[in-house]
Amino acid sequence: MGDVLDSMLDLMRRLPPTKIEENVAALTALCPDYADDFLGSVDQPLILKVDRTTGKEYLACDYNRDGDSYRSPWSNEYDPPIDDGTLPSAKMRKLEVAANEAFDTYRELYFEGGVSSVFLWELEDGGFAGVVLLKKVLNPSTASEPSGSWDSIHVFEAVERGRNAHYKLTSTIMLQLVTRSPGTGEVNLSGSMTRQSEMDAAVPDFSSHVPNTGRMIEDMEIKMRNLLQEVYFGKTRDVVYDLRSVESLEYARRQRELQKELVGFMKR
Repeated sequence: MGDVLDSMLDLMRRLPPTKIEENVAALTALCPDYADDFLGSVDQPLILKVDRTTGKEYLACDYNRDGDSYRSPWSNEYDPPIDDGTLPSAKMRKLEVAANEAFDTYRELYFEGGVSSVFLWELEDGGFAGVVLLKKVLNPSTASEPSGSWDSIHVFEAVERGRNAHYKLTSTIMLQLVTRSPGTGEVNLSGSMTRQSEMDAAVPDFSSHVPNTGRMIEDMEIKMRNLLQEVYFGKTRDVVYDLRSVESLEYARRQRELQKELVGFMKR
């Protein structure tokens, strides 16, 4: 079993990230016996759904899926409806409601739009776990404007130790950007990044888990965004400039000669 699953995951890493949904569907159809383990190991762009009861949008992924149904964080109901769907305990549901309200505010402050969802569940060996989902889609009004999407998946575990708690966080960001211009045509930049962190924090009461995980996820998103901007986009820009200079070759030659002259003056 492990060899087949490892081969499926290895193949996914080599296939274009822009077609991840099609590739996942093809591999699960090819190896249906490994579908559950495979789907639980591959991060896919989050699916937008609408709660039938409240009319509010929420995000669907493997963490709120039961069979072919997805649970809404707003009404706590499955769509399509099922009788034996997994539901959080009353205590966990109360914390889940508070977390969804908090991260809905976070989403509006940082993303100015988009959709967020939080789902929590209890662990068998004590403590609990959860996932915070964030999605923002950029839809262009004209063909020349850029389009893209940002998907954040933050999975955490929390274990209480007296009046403190230990948190483990695994964050994945999937980014897709498409720009179009007459000079360059269509340029598609997409991929994913995963980072992990741990933290200890005070827990005066059970509701303190919401601000604790909120600060942890906020710090992680800021770090990953800066890393994407400075390292990945910066490296991509350098590669593009090495392939084709924006300025003319004559201008670049003169700039190099001027730099050499300045270095020569500084050495005197």
